[in-house]
Amino acid sequence: MTGANRHYVLAAGGTGGHLIPAFALATELERRGHHVALVTDERGAAIPGKPSFLPAHVLPAGRFGKNPLTWLKGARAVLEGRKMALRLFETFEPSAVVGFGGYPALPALLASTSAGIPSLVHEQNAVLGRVNRMLSGRVQAIATAYPDIARLKPKHVEKVHLVGNPVRAEVLQLRKEPFPPLSEDGLLRVLVTGGSQGARVLSEIVPDGLAMLPPALRQRLQITQQCRAEDIDAVRERYRSHDIPAELGTYFEDMATRLADAHLFIGRAGASTIAELTAVGRPAILIPLPIATDDHQAANTRELTKAGGARMIRQERFTPKELAKQIQALAQHPQSLANAAHAAWNCGRPDAVKDLADLVESFGGAEMMDVIRVGADKPRGATQGVTAGQGAA
Repeated sequence: MTGANRHYVLAAGGTGGHLIPAFALATELERRGHHVALVTDERGAAIPGKPSFLPAHVLPAGRFGKNPLTWLKGARAVLEGRKMALRLFETFEPSAVVGFGGYPALPALLASTSAGIPSLVHEQNAVLGRVNRMLSGRVQAIATAYPDIARLKPKHVEKVHLVGNPVRAEVLQLRKEPFPPLSEDGLLRVLVTGGSQGARVLSEIVPDGLAMLPPALRQRLQITQQCRAEDIDAVRERYRSHDIPAELGTYFEDMATRLADAHLFIGRAGASTIAELTAVGRPAILIPLPIATDDHQAANTRELTKAGGARMIRQERFTPKELAKQIQALAQHPQSLANAAHAAWNCGRPDAVKDLADLVESFGGAEMMDVIRVGADKPRGATQGVTAGQGAA
């Protein structure tokens, strides 16, 4: 292999949150002339959106839950996956292995340590995930999406590079587009989603919350909402009874276009959602998933809410009355929404995939870079602005 044409292995769990940034990095590395392979589980190998050039290798990967009785089975699966990863490395000869979290990433990263292959992890959330915590002492670099990361040991801060969270190309293209025009009496377009499966609590609360808005504001609403299939008829009836026009669906293929048209987003606070909202610059009301590991979705909202680009409502406080109150606070005046949109836009890190690729290329090539460019003209040191969050262990 030459310095201009290297091989890299990306290892990621089988969910969109892990794989979307992995696919973005794979596309950028392939564009730069490198060869890339993916290690994941069966879900990840079959997930829509995988680049056609990217071969997927399915390795066994055990999980380590709260029940100690399952740990032995999980350890056996990890060891088997590690052996298979080592065989892959013998033929593929990667310059580095990049982990994106999730248990399916664990065998490949353990194998990289055994084989003496440099490795790094990318953390999409504002809390270091379990697998990334387990590996933080072994890897050479930790790429983060937020300046403040909880559960990061202080002794590992010097490894941290703030790069952001890569988003889909079609979403990133919208960053140059202005916030949709909004007048005092114009349509107020609201986009409501709850992740790939929808969120029942949104279906139960949002229609009634919108109905509690003052008539002058309610009459301007145009809603697009993603729902579970089993909820969609009931949600449609709620909107009909409130005389609020709404387009409902279980899945929208043109989500980027709908985000571009939206004046306000209501939904969960997953890492990919936050990255897309800040890339495009859309104000939001965020309801973190209460069962998210280490409450990481609430942590994901902190930078955006502090900047004024979003409001956060805990699910136990998420009532129609509270939702209506927060919508009024954001949308009472068109300029208020525009200001929140600009604040969200300022939190975006549009060069995330380029900065992450630069970091990855520093393995097997020149000495590891000390500067990651977070914005168009904002050089940051490897650890500047990055702190170990509370609860570091």
